[in-house]
Amino acid sequence: MGYSACRPEQRELSVGEVARRSGVAVSTLHFYEAKGLIKSWRNAGNQRRYSRDVLRRVAIIKVAQRAGIPLKAIGEALALLPDGRTPTAEDWRRLSASWKADLDDRIARLSRLRDHLGDCIGCGCLSIDTCPLRNPGDELGEQGPGPRLLEPS
Repeated sequence: MGYSACRPEQRELSVGEVARRSGVAVSTLHFYEAKGLIKSWRNAGNQRRYSRDVLRRVAIIKVAQRAGIPLKAIGEALALLPDGRTPTAEDWRRLSASWKADLDDRIARLSRLRDHLGDCIGCGCLSIDTCPLRNPGDELGEQGPGPRLLEPS
């Protein structure tokens, strides 16, 4: 049954229905809404309602998060869609392609960390001069004692 053939009461979903169908907690849906990732409206009884297409939007958010994409980047990407519409398969291909370089970079950094994990702590906190990952030549030791940074910005 297509969208237009649905009964009017089936065109909108309660927050509980969205949570159950998407596998996302109600509090998470409220969080996504507060961040502008999804939207709802209030019916005459002041109950929160969502359009059915929110299920695809939530699924895309979950998949992107599982891939390690920060919520901020997901929101920025979704904001580029015309009129905040639900992403299509083509939109997903474009969004996921834009995140590929970042994922490749993180995979490379994690692989280096895994391969050299026993060589040093990786943050400069011991001023180890042999750290090939985070502190080559003990550059961070010149900035003072203690951990200087954990991840590049």
